[in-house]
Amino acid sequence: MEQLREIGEVLGGIRALMVFKDNIHINQRQCTLLLDLFIATYDSVSESMRLNLRFGEKNTSKWKILEQPLRELLCVVREGEAYVRFSLEPKLGFWAKAVFLQHNIDCMELHVHNLLSSVPIIIEAIEMASELSGWDEQEMNKKRLVHSNKYMKQWNDSQMFTWKFGREYLVTEDLCSRYESAWREDMWLLTQELQEKRRPGSSKQDRKMAEFLLKNLGDGNELFPSSILVSSKDYQVKKRLGNGSQYKEITWLGESFALRHFFGDIDALLPQVTSLLSLSHPNIVYYLCGFADEEKKECFLVMELMSKSLGTHVKEVCGPRRKNTLSLPVAVDLMLQVSRGMEYLHSKGVYHGELNPSNILVKPRRSNQTGDGHYLHGKICGFGLTSVKGFSFKSASSNESFPFIWYSPEVLEEQEQGGSSLKYTEKSDVYSFGMVCFELLTGKVPFEDSHLQGDKMSRNIRAGERPLFPFHSPKFITNLTKRCWHADPNQRPSFSSISRVLRYIKRFLALNPECQQDTLVSPPVDYCEIETKLLKKLSWEKTTELVQVSQVPFQMFAYRVVEQAKTCKKNNLREASESGSEWASCRTSRGRSRHPPLSPCGQSMRTHSESQLIVMSPKIRRSSSGHVSDSELS
Repeated sequence: MEQLREIGEVLGGIRALMVFKDNIHINQRQCTLLLDLFIATYDSVSESMRLNLRFGEKNTSKWKILEQPLRELLCVVREGEAYVRFSLEPKLGFWAKAVFLQHNIDCMELHVHNLLSSVPIIIEAIEMASELSGWDEQEMNKKRLVHSNKYMKQWNDSQMFTWKFGREYLVTEDLCSRYESAWREDMWLLTQELQEKRRPGSSKQDRKMAEFLLKNLGDGNELFPSSILVSSKDYQVKKRLGNGSQYKEITWLGESFALRHFFGDIDALLPQVTSLLSLSHPNIVYYLCGFADEEKKECFLVMELMSKSLGTHVKEVCGPRRKNTLSLPVAVDLMLQVSRGMEYLHSKGVYHGELNPSNILVKPRRSNQTGDGHYLHGKICGFGLTSVKGFSFKSASSNESFPFIWYSPEVLEEQEQGGSSLKYTEKSDVYSFGMVCFELLTGKVPFEDSHLQGDKMSRNIRAGERPLFPFHSPKFITNLTKRCWHADPNQRPSFSSISRVLRYIKRFLALNPECQQDTLVSPPVDYCEIETKLLKKLSWEKTTELVQVSQVPFQMFAYRVVEQAKTCKKNNLREASESGSEWASCRTSRGRSRHPPLSPCGQSMRTHSESQLIVMSPKIRRSSSGHVSDSELS
């Protein structure tokens, strides 16, 4: 209840800010869309709670399951408020905001994505709480039956889902249309604003900046004369970033930016540079604009400023002896962000090749959370411009002496054969992602405790050796990681699949917060198996284009449908094997709960949730080298 009150307060703050929406000169349509979505979500959640829950039970364990989902929704709404406040902020000059927001798609790909990922979890949490509300056993059983029948196979179709549940999950045809049009409308309005500032009567500086940004908004993504940047009165280099000399922190237009400054043949580098400038996603570092001096053969790329690398952050949190680790929700959230960034790059035909914690930058989220559970915003860097030396941020935590620990076996094999230019692929990036996940989950650099070094370690990696997870690691996450570093590239999932699995793992963690302390609490089914089944049935991988954000609720709903069917089948088999029992018992993380079968599915009805079944992890066999053996990788 406290979280719902706080959400209402933050929503009131956004409403107060939007009283002055006419003063939002950039991204006004997107700010309005966010407000409308937050209002619709709050009204829907509060009405559902009023109809299904009893206020007198708010301080009991029956409402406990609502706490984490509402807390995550509060985080999403707070970040949305920060986005609106940034767009309205009068202290930040128009030109700085125009540079920041000219290609920015954070409204849809960050804020709306996070909201649409949270809504299905909150809906299910309210359903589960309502099944325990009251003391009438017959009424509670009827609720279970109604909610179970909602997740039936006939709704496992995108169009039918939209018709039936579109309003509840914020994916009506009207809203989907606004999702697609809001950014385009804001870009048109920004173009009009810039054209106004270019007219006679404006200052010389305004006309110069308007001309520059109008060209930058076009399709050319060209490099502009460096004099626009370095001759600006407020341009100042503050310090160098990292161990290399290419990256610097600068101030320009009254704001802080990161600057990548390097030398080379401008004509030869132009295709690579324009490719970088055309990319835009909240989980990759934004390249905002580019400048060049052809005579001096130097190039300046203005980027957003981040706090530090992921490798540095993990080292700070886990300590020198690596005794601590990131909390499981924070680690999974970062894994999802990196996966989404890589999914976007691959949809644009860009393969990274150097994915490791040094090339993932982080900064605090805008949700004002404090404590050990502090969430981070992660962004991928280090891709592109491979012909320029020193293109990655360096970090002492990334095992610079042995960079091959992040490379896939097929890339190491190519290196061994003396390939001059390595051919990175989607699957080699997925392997590297698996190694990044290992460090996030354990706090350890892969193979850092191995007695083998150099060429011997490289040979063992190619032979199938992998890092060994601690015994207590949650199997439902380590299974996904092991699939990512599978020896056979064809057996590794795509980043689209990885993102879907991680979203559903986030749902499980939100509905089962106790699993952070009790490692025996696991999902009733393997989510990777659900993904495999849905890939065949729904043909999600037929296109290489990035999945629209509006499809996220349906994808999570489809997972829930398959999960219920698989759990129903398991429970029916168990019930058939038990004699002398009127019905099968369903053991949950909160204890044992018995309910009579209400449908042909029998135990497809949830006690608290099928997702709270306990699965005992088998013992892991250790090889003589202390690492996982080949047979365990499959």
